[in-house]
Amino acid sequence: MKKLSWILLLLTSACAPNKNKQAIDQVDQLFRSEFKDNEPGGAVLVMKDGAVIFKKGYGIADVGTKEKITTTLFNTGSISKTFVSNTILSLAEEGKLSLNDSLDRYFPEFKNKAIAQKIKIHDLLTHTSGLPDNRRLLLDSVFLLSAKDRENWAPITQCDSLLFAPGSRYEYSNPAFNGLALIIEQVTKTKWQTVVAERIFKPAGMATSKITDGAYPDQGVAHGYLKTATGYLEKDYGEEPTFAAAGNGGIWSSVEELARYEQALQQAAFLKKETIERSRTITRYDNWTDSVAPFIGYSWFIGKTLAGQEIVSHTGSQGGFLADYVSIPENKLFFVILCNRPYPREAFRKKILDLFNPEK
Repeated sequence: MKKLSWILLLLTSACAPNKNKQAIDQVDQLFRSEFKDNEPGGAVLVMKDGAVIFKKGYGIADVGTKEKITTTLFNTGSISKTFVSNTILSLAEEGKLSLNDSLDRYFPEFKNKAIAQKIKIHDLLTHTSGLPDNRRLLLDSVFLLSAKDRENWAPITQCDSLLFAPGSRYEYSNPAFNGLALIIEQVTKTKWQTVVAERIFKPAGMATSKITDGAYPDQGVAHGYLKTATGYLEKDYGEEPTFAAAGNGGIWSSVEELARYEQALQQAAFLKKETIERSRTITRYDNWTDSVAPFIGYSWFIGKTLAGQEIVSHTGSQGGFLADYVSIPENKLFFVILCNRPYPREAFRKKILDLFNPEK
């Protein structure tokens, strides 16, 4: 794995000469109008042609300490799934597993063996396994407040039927990535959090990013909040069910380090170029029957701009955290937004795309 020292230099240096001042001013105004200085807020970074052209924090990371949002670590929610996916892909590159492996190879505890034999690792990566999310039917919310990946995955192994045949439809699945995290642990004989840190954080230069492991991390990070009639209510570990189940949403990072992650992907720092391209290509199954056309690769969502350019993205939502990660390779545009309270995510994405990637 090669280290991208030049990327670290690029992202820690001053922003590139401003060629998009009007657009940048409008983005700043957009966020300043949404987030007040003394309330939970967020951070945004825009990168164009490999250089950071805008980066700023708004509001506070903690309503108790009033700490300002700067290079703050946020829970990234489901953006975490891309890290688990890429770690699985790195193990596949090394021949330590195959994406065509059936789940019965890793989880002999499946109640219905035929189901475990039908579902492949790639079905988990693409949210097409057909496995029902039956956690709340078998586990109460108090248990789920502290239940980790294994406890969240266990009820899934007890299902006696599928929602649909694997590969035939899309159904977003958080537990699928709890299962993938456990596969990483089986294959490497190491905690999956450690494996992700070594295989992705380290080569990408994500020196301060962290991964949930029970109540960790509880310091040096933003807290998530929901607004109520009486103020802001904390909504993260200990308040939000399934928050401790880290495989589906346990990565904590900053906008700066997620930009390094994207650069590392573009430069094939920890995966082969062809593997990354495949992961960011729509997976099309022969038995697809959904009324909606396929739109997902290996964890990445693939779409089109109004100008017809490909968008590679992932959102994140967990407790009081909301995030958006968007890359347009053809236009060399990338932006990431991390917030510790809800905000109009779709409207903000559209506005930034309109400003920096106008329709041709």
